[in-house]
Amino acid sequence: MKNIAIIMGGYSSEFEISLKSGNVVYQYLDKTKYHGFRIHIFKEKWVYVDDNNNEYPIDKNDFSVSINGAKIKFHAVFNAIHGTPGEDGLMQAYFELLEIPQSSCDYYQAALTFNKRDLLSVLKPYGIKCAESYYLNKGEHIDTAAIVAKVGLPCFVKPNKSGSSFGISKVKSENELPIAIEVAYKEGNEIIIESFLDGTEVSVGVINYQGKVTVLPITEIVSDNDFFDYEAKYLGKSQEITPARISPEITEKVNAVAKRAYEILKMKGFSRSEFILVGGEPYMLEMNTIPGLTTESLIPQQAKVAGISLEDLFTNAIELALK
Repeated sequence: MKNIAIIMGGYSSEFEISLKSGNVVYQYLDKTKYHGFRIHIFKEKWVYVDDNNNEYPIDKNDFSVSINGAKIKFHAVFNAIHGTPGEDGLMQAYFELLEIPQSSCDYYQAALTFNKRDLLSVLKPYGIKCAESYYLNKGEHIDTAAIVAKVGLPCFVKPNKSGSSFGISKVKSENELPIAIEVAYKEGNEIIIESFLDGTEVSVGVINYQGKVTVLPITEIVSDNDFFDYEAKYLGKSQEITPARISPEITEKVNAVAKRAYEILKMKGFSRSEFILVGGEPYMLEMNTIPGLTTESLIPQQAKVAGISLEDLFTNAIELALK
């Protein structure tokens, strides 16, 4: 029996969703192969939480835990932390130094994909299309006229390093920009402002499944709100249709771009890329490397349509990490 640490929580606004994802991984872990340990990672504490909610501190020197005098080390880590420090490369680098295998991509890929601006800059020369964008760092002068001239209206103001649609605003007039920028800065000190792409939003998972890069069935996003915001994502105000209602030709295009991005970046583990389809062409918005893993989340939905159970999905991720 291998000891598997399932890390969850994190330091960002996404910690509650991460706890849900981590508990689903714990629930569906193959109990005949693995002994799962729920590890809560917060700024104020790193603790193992047992089934009775007793907490045992993690020794950060070697990422071990002592329970009733017995020291337990882990054969591998299943990373379910959305946002920092699990999705931006910090935990990946830490585990690499400790030589503990983990389920997500390596630290460089995590840091790169977590930064929307840098991700799109790297992929653009490979012919992967994306929206027109304008960048701001906290403290810089805000020239609303220059922003509108570059990206047009309406546009989206987003934190550059954030997930789960926290801090995103759709801006329809120039005088709304300062407020939207202020909202985005609450999530981080870098902002990306993108032109509005009028088309169908789709999300597609790519995983290494049994040693082969595999594109999962595409999900079409139909938001009840103005865009796929937090409410639409997590509070039921959207339809998520898998497989997407798009033609075989467009499906093939999206699959090819999603797989190409995964391979260009030398990804491992999970990825979930978001695209807007405009005139039959996919425009990439972002790539998530620690996507939601609750039973309602997109990757589990896509895996189900592909005939992959949650137990198989999680076992595959652990076994690939252990190789």
